[in-house]
Amino acid sequence: MEPPRVEFQLREKIAGEIALSDQPGKTMRKWREELRISQTDLARHMRVSPSVISDYEAGRRSSPGIKTIRRLVDSLIEIDQRSGRRLSKRFEEFSDVIPSMRDWPVGLKAADFLRKIEGKALTHGPNVRRIVNGYTVIDSIKAITTLDANDYLRIYGTTSERALLFTGVKYGRSPMIAIKAHPLKPAMVVYVKPENIDELAVKLAELENILLARTDLEVDELIARLERIA
Repeated sequence: MEPPRVEFQLREKIAGEIALSDQPGKTMRKWREELRISQTDLARHMRVSPSVISDYEAGRRSSPGIKTIRRLVDSLIEIDQRSGRRLSKRFEEFSDVIPSMRDWPVGLKAADFLRKIEGKALTHGPNVRRIVNGYTVIDSIKAITTLDANDYLRIYGTTSERALLFTGVKYGRSPMIAIKAHPLKPAMVVYVKPENIDELAVKLAELENILLARTDLEVDELIARLERIA
């Protein structure tokens, strides 16, 4: 039977994060711990010595090749299926909150990114020549009831130097308060068709040196444009 679509997406996400990561061993460890599986059990599924897993995660081996990443991902998905698809189900919920997310091999200047999404900067301090290395679209209403602390880390993918684009925003205060409270900061925050912009949101963005912007594109059109960025 063909695996569910969400499992294809999960495979792509895990493999992509490891392949693009500056520290692939740490990324491998993150996904192993997400499944609460020991190095020994993962090694058994991959048919390698536990020391191989340990060496990769500790950075004592060179970056894993495509075949190793594929074997790792296959093992993680198989373990997840045997344990009741806990990770797959969680990822399915996560995907509902995060309709689109990408990391780019080559970054864009913030000003160029804004032009592609018909964005308008709302802050004056942060530099529009700052490099953005990816983006995450977040349904702000669903995020409130669905995301936990671990999910918050995952919205940054392999880098925090990215744009977080929030849909369903009324005034923009809540997203900026949440960002201020967390140690990781994005390069840019974009509100998608906001009803209004609270002055406090702009103030918080400037204090955190985050470029705050808005776009009035419809969500489907916005995502289509984002996914065309190479």
